[in-house]
Amino acid sequence: MSISTPTAPRATTVTGAPITVTGISKTYGATTVLDNLDLEIRGGEFLTLLGASGSGKSTLLGIISGFIKPTAGTVEVAGRTLNRVPPHKRGFGVVFQNYSLFPHMSIADNVAFPLARHGWPKSEIGRSVAEALDLVQLGHLAARMPSELSGGQQQRVALARAIVFRPPVLLMDEPLGALDKLLREQLQLEIRRLHQELGITFVFVTHDQDEALAMSDRIALLRGGSIVQVGTPEELYERPNCRYAAEFVGASNIFRGTIDTAGFTEDGTAHRFRVPESPEIAARTGGAHSVMLRPERIGVVGAGEHVPGGRDGLDGVVEDTVYFGTNRQVQVRTPDGRLVLARTPVPHTADGVVPGAAVRMHWGVEDVVVLGS
Repeated sequence: MSISTPTAPRATTVTGAPITVTGISKTYGATTVLDNLDLEIRGGEFLTLLGASGSGKSTLLGIISGFIKPTAGTVEVAGRTLNRVPPHKRGFGVVFQNYSLFPHMSIADNVAFPLARHGWPKSEIGRSVAEALDLVQLGHLAARMPSELSGGQQQRVALARAIVFRPPVLLMDEPLGALDKLLREQLQLEIRRLHQELGITFVFVTHDQDEALAMSDRIALLRGGSIVQVGTPEELYERPNCRYAAEFVGASNIFRGTIDTAGFTEDGTAHRFRVPESPEIAARTGGAHSVMLRPERIGVVGAGEHVPGGRDGLDGVVEDTVYFGTNRQVQVRTPDGRLVLARTPVPHTADGVVPGAAVRMHWGVEDVVVLGS
């Protein structure tokens, strides 16, 4: 697959290129930003680089795009090593947080710019620009200037410009960060739809866990220049491999203690409950571990009310409740002083679950996740 400077489109559809990152490190003096990082990105998938500020996600994207030179390691796309290939010859689409539109050009001319720059025939340019603008649902605004568009519309123009030549890879660095919540959520769906229609490889950078969960085929979670976990959104949320992943992706209740043949006992409290049965968990018997309970897996009923059979639980007193529309967060303090968060669907929250009320929290053994560390 060619990944050189874009050429005129062919009759066949361009598919996404696989990306292999091997042993990538990046240092600035004594500061290590990326530390011997390996990552396989499948051709045509939507992979999100997720992490807090300073985790190295944007640096990794910059190295893939060619705008940042790695201290060590290689980047291969479709089997071709790109370390010595400059950004403009990699043939990638790139979208940044700032839209970088030319204010003196119409929307159509902005989208046409990369094609005109590389000498595409005018007939091909007009057709490709119209197709790209239709994909982002802005064909009717082709004659307008950037200043006449909203922020969300300008971001769509930036997307159209990045995909107009059907690149094998589209790189996006926090492209929705400057938008308000509602518009950001709308564009998340639009970008996801574009990926499904185009079939090219998307690599997306964000610090927003909800954004990553909503859009990605897989997520690579970074921390301190290293990859913590790579998996589908469901894998990262339901089966985080360590405490950091459990706490970064979604709300969680983390208990630290020991596992024995009878179950789990939290350090410093009388809390004891079962853990799922598996050879992997059985092998950890006798050791100190962390276990996780997601708040939405915890039911809450008034003290003395019926709890479904076969469920474990803890007693406590409600400290506060927070209304989130579809669910209500309940903060419960146990007699040992432990604060536990539960989230219950609003129509199913018990009437007696109010601040100051004694309650019983309950969950199934399958809801307990034993973390790797």
